[in-house]
Amino acid sequence: PVNYKEELVEECESIWKQMEECQSKLMLLGTDTLLQSDAKLSLLMLRWKTLTVDYLWWQSRNPEVISTNPDVLLELGKEELQKIKSDLEMVLLTVQLKNKKLEEDLEREQQWCEEQEQVLDTLNKAEEEKNTQVEQSSTERGFDELKNKIMTLKTYKKELLSALGEFLDEHFPCPETGSPWKLKLLTLCSCFVNFLNLTLLVFQILINKLMTTPHEPYVTINESFWPPYIELLLRYGIVLRHPEDPKRLRLEAFHK
Repeated sequence: PVNYKEELVEECESIWKQMEECQSKLMLLGTDTLLQSDAKLSLLMLRWKTLTVDYLWWQSRNPEVISTNPDVLLELGKEELQKIKSDLEMVLLTVQLKNKKLEEDLEREQQWCEEQEQVLDTLNKAEEEKNTQVEQSSTERGFDELKNKIMTLKTYKKELLSALGEFLDEHFPCPETGSPWKLKLLTLCSCFVNFLNLTLLVFQILINKLMTTPHEPYVTINESFWPPYIELLLRYGIVLRHPEDPKRLRLEAFHK
């Protein structure tokens, strides 16, 4: 019995030396500096890897019968089971911590995703509002430009009619009353007033045609247009004939 105890102690010391050598090798490998929040998890992961290596090593090793004494084998079995239990609890704790960390990471990712969706919705709403404002401003700007053009055309029309009236007053003045020979022309004067009205009407027609349909400014002349007056307008370059139809006239584009 004494020899058996000595052999058993020597066997245990040999195993203990092997464990110390393994521990020394692990210490020489070193570990990276870890954050305080991940230190415990990393240590547990390292412990788990070490246990996995030990497990594989023990799996590949053939069992050696240390003793044939049932009491010794029972105690050794209890110790081994207790060690396995402790190792399994350590592995379970490691897995639980890892799962907890994964759940926290998942929760952070979901929160970040929700924040990004809110930012995206805000940007989409801002873009829609900006597009609506741009469309409204473009419509209002176009309406203002059209309104200004209409006012400019009306002003130009008034100026053109005023200049035309001055031209007719200068070149076709009405005869004055007072002298005997002028009295004879009273009838002609009234006719001449009608003639002036007719000329103004002709100019009104030509101007309206030029302004309303600038792409088709020609007016077809008929018997109501006095031929000598038409010839006068043509001679002074106020109106132009159509190159293919002489019965169609247009006002010279003085505004261009």
